[in-house]
Amino acid sequence: MNELQIKTNPEVEMVFNNYPDSIRNKVLSLRNLVIETASEIDGITELEETLKWGEPSYLTKSGSTLRMDWKSKKPDQYALYFKCTSRLVETFKLIFKDNFTYEGNRAIVFRMQDKIPKAYLKQCIKAALTYHKVKHLPTLGI
Repeated sequence: MNELQIKTNPEVEMVFNNYPDSIRNKVLSLRNLVIETASEIDGITELEETLKWGEPSYLTKSGSTLRMDWKSKKPDQYALYFKCTSRLVETFKLIFKDNFTYEGNRAIVFRMQDKIPKAYLKQCIKAALTYHKVKHLPTLGI
């Protein structure tokens, strides 16, 4: 495992704290999965945790931005968002098929009761965090 440096914008914690109790643990477990995955990737030494569009976002030098959020308009779900112009979500659909629920080419959506297939999701997170190194590969290194 790498020694991962996490640069956190203090405002991110405020966003997590403002989520309803029922969703906070779900989103924090996604956050932990992103950090755990980043720490397992050779060559990633720094993960930036910041806000983009008011949503907790994760960036690496070699990756594509990964965001997560819960919206009050759809209270029974939360999502992990990917750059819609990337090939990330279309590749996930090809490889993982109906193991996930997708929103267009931009997100993997989770319902409150979903059991998240963590091993698959970590592969998606890894592809996003290393996107600029793997985007030339047919299945993004998955």
